[in-house]
Amino acid sequence: MKIYRKVIPKIAKDVVRSLLANRAIEVEDGHRDEAELDVAGVLVGYLNDLDRIATDAKETMVRHNLPVEMTPRIKKTIADTRKIIVGAEALDFVIDRMIKGLFNSKNIEEVFVEDHEIRALVSESMKKYLGVDEELDREVRGRLKNLREGTSEWEVEYNRLIEQMRQRHQQA
Repeated sequence: MKIYRKVIPKIAKDVVRSLLANRAIEVEDGHRDEAELDVAGVLVGYLNDLDRIATDAKETMVRHNLPVEMTPRIKKTIADTRKIIVGAEALDFVIDRMIKGLFNSKNIEEVFVEDHEIRALVSESMKKYLGVDEELDREVRGRLKNLREGTSEWEVEYNRLIEQMRQRHQQA
């Protein structure tokens, strides 16, 4: 899972929009931006944890004069010690954190659905942006100027174009 810091506000906005549209949560009037910041805070916190793991792994490697090939193992050990999930299960870990964040947020008045329903909505919103760098996002949005963002047509076309562009980049 790769989350780019620059798309975190877009992810947060989409997650909150999706949860509101599906009547999964209720946000007090005028507090939607703060609710989006709460969601973004979870993602930023996770990326900060990953940065600290990387820094600590580098320091450990230097301190113990270990070969570069040991880096992934050292990072994994540090992450396990800190109870931070990395790799394939990271998305579920981040979504769990986000669900806890929704329940703890002072900006979200009520959560109306079960955790598994929130998980599905959040996962759907996040997957649109995972691994989408800013340049790719900008290019796709440029092609979608004829559609209004937030509509179902826009969402379908955005996802289709992102997939198409990713495949082109992988083949190149």
